Amino acid sequence: MPLRRVPPRLPQAVKMPLYFPTEALVSRPFPSDSIFSSSSSSTWPTEPLAPDGFLAAVANASASGALRCTYKEDFKRILLPAVYTLVFVLGLPLNAAVILKIWRTRPNLSKNNIYMLNLAIADFLYVMSLPLLIYNYGSRDYWPFGEFACKLVRFQFYSNLHGSILFLTCISVQRYVGICHPMAMWPKQGGRRLAWCVCGGVWLVVAVLCAPTFHFAATGTQRNRTVCYDLSTPGNSVTYYPYGMALTCLGFLLPFVGVMACYCRMALILCRPATCRGASGEKRDKAVRMIVVVAAVFCVSFLPFHFTKTVYLVVRALPGAPCETRNLLAVVYKCTRPFASVNSFLDPILFYFTQPRYRQSTRRFMLKVTTLRDKGTSV
Repeated sequence: MPLRRVPPRLPQAVKMPLYFPTEALVSRPFPSDSIFSSSSSSTWPTEPLAPDGFLAAVANASASGALRCTYKEDFKRILLPAVYTLVFVLGLPLNAAVILKIWRTRPNLSKNNIYMLNLAIADFLYVMSLPLLIYNYGSRDYWPFGEFACKLVRFQFYSNLHGSILFLTCISVQRYVGICHPMAMWPKQGGRRLAWCVCGGVWLVVAVLCAPTFHFAATGTQRNRTVCYDLSTPGNSVTYYPYGMALTCLGFLLPFVGVMACYCRMALILCRPATCRGASGEKRDKAVRMIVVVAAVFCVSFLPFHFTKTVYLVVRALPGAPCETRNLLAVVYKCTRPFASVNSFLDPILFYFTQPRYRQSTRRFMLKVTTLRDKGTSV
């Protein structure tokens, strides 16, 4: 009987699981405030990969090289504490003096002084929070004050910033109406009550605009140290981008365009011959001083900060942005952050230069101090 030839059995193919190296997957860009200085470890805070599918994983893996950046931020522990200390030392007494000066004349407050009072209150509240930030940046971003204090400090920063912008806008519109429409009756109908209602509306708008800061700002852990994120935590970096752009447009760009439009119109009126304009010489000089000071506040304090912040938000959202570009823009943005705080002592200077009566009282006070000092020296 012939033997049947049995074909050799081929080994079955072993099914190997498909996987990707986890160290090459990055789910999304990290915000500027979650990056480390050059003196720290280059390990990023990890977060789980979002289940966006195979294509999303491949795209993230291809972009991971551009996202692994080490930022050089040693300058923060020198620049920010120094500037914030200067703002605190100057802003605290100046804003307190403005508040007391205006409050003493509260039975006869003008609408302009009502806006200045609210502006000084916003600046004073912000200045009171600076000691925490001075300690934070001086100790290499270490934050020992808890989650709520972190959210509150960040909220105070942005609410003061945008509150100052909106109150300066109110002052500019008030001056614009007085110069360009001196005979109009509608601005005079509400009087001081209308000014207080406008201030209440400004505080409400500022609270609504800056309320998301309580969601985005939070504490976290880096290098076994508690830190306070400014813009957002790493997990909220994607959702912060549209909010940050909306805050810049509504809280700065729109008021800035309105203020510049008012000032251009006022400049045309004030440059006319004296017989063609209704404003007196004193009123004209006061308006010119206000234009110069407010324009200086916007150009020095608000414009650089918002411009660099906007550019950085755009660049950090691009997946293929080079590390060098990200690093440069992060440094420039954080160098302009102190200028956004300088308005806390520039606003009292605005009050001083636009109020002749208070300049005269300050001169009399300084004259008395000088006279008493001279008498003491002669004795």
